[in-house]
Parts: sequence; structure tokens; C-alpha cells
Amino acid sequence: MISEVLDELPLRDLDLLIIENVGNLVCPAEFNVGEDLKLMVLSIAEGHDKPLKYPLMFQQSSGLVLNKIDLLPYTNADVTKIAARRACLNPKMTIFEVSCRTGDGIGPWAQWLNGLASR
Repeated sequence: MISEVLDELPLRDLDLLIIENVGNLVCPAEFNVGEDLKLMVLSIAEGHDKPLKYPLMFQQSSGLVLNKIDLLPYTNADVTKIAARRACLNPKMTIFEVSCRTGDGIGPWAQWLNGLASR
């Protein structure tokens, strides 16, 4: 699907192209869609077991956006466990704790994305 639309995109004018690969955390890890790197978005409400359940996605991703961090008090998710399990699978993965609702943590994530675009 991506190769079908590439000719329609002004690729020379783009600094960053994000390809959203929606689904569970298995399929985006198993298939290369032409990306330079993978970035995972994980809702904190999904829990801290995801690194154990989807190790390949954690091994292949350069960054992890822990979204909905504002819901942390209302879940049993443990960010420390996510970080520790991530460290075992991929110590180079950068973690961003963000809340799209409140805007917390968006700045550092945006700076990281900007750094990718300026490569």
C-alpha cells in the first residue's frame, strides 16, 4: 500500500514521514514497511506486561511513547516495570512519558522527532 502512494508524495520536500501501522504489537514488528526506524505508542492503560507479551516490538523500536500517563493513578500499570523490562530487551530504546490530554511530556518527544527530521 505504501509503495502505491509514494509517487504521489512530495518526498523531496519532506523532512519526516510517519507511517502508521495500526494493530496489535505483533504485526508492526514482523513486517518492514520501508521505515528507517520503528516508534511504538503504548497506552499506559494497557498495563506493564506488554514488553513480555510483545518482545519483538520492544527489541525493534527506537522509541516508546507511553501515552495517557495522566491515567496512571487509575490503573495498576507500573512504569518502572515497563522501563526495566524494556532495558532487558532493548536498552537503547528511548522512553517518553506523555499525556496527549494534558500535554505533559510532548516537548521532549517533539524534540526527539525533530532531531530525527534533521538527520
